This record gives sequence, structure tokens and C-alpha cells, in this order.
Amino acid sequence: MSDSVDRHLIEKKISSQPLFKGKLLNAFCDTVRLPDGSTATREYIKHPGAVMIIPQLPDGRLLLERQFRYPLDRVFIEFPAGKLDPNEKPLACAQRELLEETGYTAASWEYLGVIHPIISYTDEEIHLFLAQDLSAGEKQLDDGEFLESISMSMTELVAGVLDGSITDAKTVSGIFWAQQKGLL
Repeated sequence: MSDSVDRHLIEKKISSQPLFKGKLLNAFCDTVRLPDGSTATREYIKHPGAVMIIPQLPDGRLLLERQFRYPLDRVFIEFPAGKLDPNEKPLACAQRELLEETGYTAASWEYLGVIHPIISYTDEEIHLFLAQDLSAGEKQLDDGEFLESISMSMTELVAGVLDGSITDAKTVSGIFWAQQKGLL
């Protein structure tokens, strides 16, 4: 949509104050002018961007991983994913992350699109890829990275969303994409 069509919805930045600068995330508090002329503050996190891969194994099952996520203090089932390095192209990142986290490489890559997982307080974008024609190899996990690879059928994945055992938003979105691509 163009600014002229959405003018009645758009907020304009007046000023920005850095709150935190970290290794991965940077937090800001901005003052904005609202469409009615009043002002408000917006706290948000800048993120370098990421990729998520939907790897399909030769038997049709999808490759996922189980990984402990500290902020929620539990192990999650999720598709392989990782953050973009500075100036890294999304496909190169997807190829690197698939190899590092699972040991697999793919002969066939398809870009599916981008999702914005938490639009209320971060600018994070996650680029989604379908990886097929996989070949197994050795994982190359980063120092301090611990995860296990698992495979699941589409039926198991959908059941996991419905029973609450799969709650990671990017993975739920990936399951939707896999369904649209007709993966079983």
C-alpha cells in the first residue's frame, strides 16, 4: 500500500533513543507522531534478519530439530533456522545453517517468502526456503549449540500444532507453507 492510501494509519518518527546494544539485538525507544497529531512512544528491537529452512527428506518426511530455548526455559520442536551474518544473502545463510545444524546439504532450493514473526516489537524478517534432494553429512554445530535432529510427517506436524506441542511461530508458518507445496 502507498503512504497516501494509509496516511490515516501511519506513525512518523520524531526522535529515537538507543536503550541497549547487544551482540544480536539492539533496543530503542522512539517518540512518534500519531495520525491524529498526538505523540506516543514505541519500544522495539532491531534484528539482523534470519532464515528458516523446510528440509524434505527423500522419504517425504520433514527434518526438524529439538532445541532448548532459554527465554521460555523449555525444549522446542522447530525447523532449522539461523540469523543472517552481516552482508550475507539469505540463500547462503540457509545453506550454511542447514549444514551446520543438521549435516545435510540440498541440491534443490526454493525461496518461499518472508515472515515477520513479532510485528509489535521487532523488525525481524525471516526468509523461508524449501530444501529438497537432501544428502546427509556431518553436523557442524557452533560452539555452545546443542540440538537434535528429528523427522516428522505432515500429519504429525499438524497434530503437534493442534495439541500444543509445536508452538514456535516460524515453524507453524513453515508447516502452512509445506502444506501449500503439497508436501506429505
